[in-house]
Amino acid sequence: MPSSVADRVGARSGPAVPGGVCAETVAGWYEDAMTSDAASARPDPTTEVVDLCRDLLRIDTTNTGDNDTSVGERRAAEYVAEKLAEVGVEPVIHESAPGRANLVARIPGADPSRGALLVHGHLDVVPADADEWSVHPFSGELRDGYLWGRGAIDMKDFDAMVLAVVRHWQRTGVQPPRDIVLAYTADEEAGSDYGAHFLVQRHGGLFDGCTEAIGEVGGFSYSVNDAQRLYLIETAEKGIDWLRLHAKGRPGHGSMVHDDNAVTALAEAVARIGRHRFPVVVTDTVRAFLEEVSDLLGIELDPDDPETAIAKLGPIANIIGATIRNTANPTRLSAGYKDNVIPGRATATIDCRSLPGQSELLERQLRELIGPDIAIEYIQRQPALETTFDGDLVEAMSAALRAEDPGARPVPYMLSGGTDAKAFSQLGIRCFGFAPLRLPADLNFSALFHGIDERVPVDGLQFGVRVLDRFLRTC
Repeated sequence: MPSSVADRVGARSGPAVPGGVCAETVAGWYEDAMTSDAASARPDPTTEVVDLCRDLLRIDTTNTGDNDTSVGERRAAEYVAEKLAEVGVEPVIHESAPGRANLVARIPGADPSRGALLVHGHLDVVPADADEWSVHPFSGELRDGYLWGRGAIDMKDFDAMVLAVVRHWQRTGVQPPRDIVLAYTADEEAGSDYGAHFLVQRHGGLFDGCTEAIGEVGGFSYSVNDAQRLYLIETAEKGIDWLRLHAKGRPGHGSMVHDDNAVTALAEAVARIGRHRFPVVVTDTVRAFLEEVSDLLGIELDPDDPETAIAKLGPIANIIGATIRNTANPTRLSAGYKDNVIPGRATATIDCRSLPGQSELLERQLRELIGPDIAIEYIQRQPALETTFDGDLVEAMSAALRAEDPGARPVPYMLSGGTDAKAFSQLGIRCFGFAPLRLPADLNFSALFHGIDERVPVDGLQFGVRVLDRFLRTC
C-alpha cells in the first residue's frame, strides 16, 4: 500500500445505529446480527481476530530505540493496510524515517457533527531474547488456550481486535454513530518520536474533529471472586522523565590510588537513586480506585497508608503501587574502554516516572540525591495525563463491559507507564486506556508487559472483540 494512497480516508457506509439507543437494545441487535443466516456466511470476527493477531505476532517489529536496528514496522503497517483495503477502507501510511511507518484511516459516522473518536494502537514491540522464552517470541504459537508472542498484550491483541471489528462492520454494512479515526503507530516503545508525535506534529490534520480517544492498557479484568471482576479503565498515566547522568573525573592508571574517579562518583549517585523511595502522593484517580477496591474487598483504607491496602491486591499491586509516588530506576551504565584505565567519563540512564504535575518536583528531588557535580540530560520528558471518570464515553465503556460480563465493575486507574496518549492529548483529545480483556484470575497480567512468555488468552481476545463492537456502536 503506497504512502500516497490518500490524503483523507473513508469507508463504505451502511445503516446507522439510531442515536441515543440504549445499550440493551444494541446488545440484542448485536446478538441477532451475529446469528443471522447472512452473518453465518461471513467470517466471525471473534474467530478472525485470532488469525489477525497471530499474523501480527509473526511480524517481528522489534524497536531497539535505534533506527538502524529497529525492524518490521513498515511490514506490519502494510499488513494492516491490506486488511483494511480488502473491505473498502482506504488508509494512508506516513513514514517518519525509512521503515518507521504509521497508518491512519477514517471511518465516517452517521452524525458528522459529532466529535470523532480516535482509536489508536502501536505496532512496535520491545526486544525479546528467544533463549529466555518457552516458545519463539515471534512464532504466534497457540498453546494451552493462549496466543503466545512478543506483543501479545502490548499491544497487537488490541490492534487485531480493532481490525476484526472494522472488517466485520464493512462486510455487514454497519456505520458507527460518529467518525472513527484509526491510528496504527510506530515507535511507542521508545518515546513515540517516529510515531504518534510525528503524526501530531507533521500530519495533525488527519485527526481533525477528534475529541476523545481510546488506546492501550485499560479495560482489563481483575478478579475479586468468581462472581465479580473489576475492569480497570485508564484515566491517568504517569509522566516520562528519562534521564542520562554524566560524571566526569581525572583519567588515570588503574593501579594507582585515585580519588577523582568518575565511575565511583556515578555509582554512588546511581545507588542513592535506586534505593530511594519518594514520598507517597495519592492523586484523585488513585484515590477513586482505592476507594472502589476497598469497598468491594472489604479492605480498610487508611489515606495516610495506602500501601497496606495495595499490598492485598495480588498481581496488580505492582502497577497500582507505582502510582502513589514518583519513581526512578537505574537501567543502563556505561564507562571505560580498557580494564586498567580509569576513565574520565561515566554515564547512567535512569527511567523516571512522575505523577501528574510533579515533573519539576521530581527533578529537584533527583538533584538533591545526585549532588551538584553530576550533569543531568533529559532523553525524554513527556507530561503525565489525568482526566475524570465520567461522561458518555465512560458510560458506553461500562455498558459494553457489563453486557458481556454481568459481574463487571468498571473503575478508573492510573497507568504507571506511558502511552501514545501523551502525543494525542496535545491536540486537545481526551484520552482513555480501553483495550478490553477478560483475564483468568490466576494470570499475572502485569508481569507479561515486556516480560518473557508474553501471551494473551484466546477467550479474552474474543471477549475484547465483542466488547469493542458493542462500545463502538454506541460511543
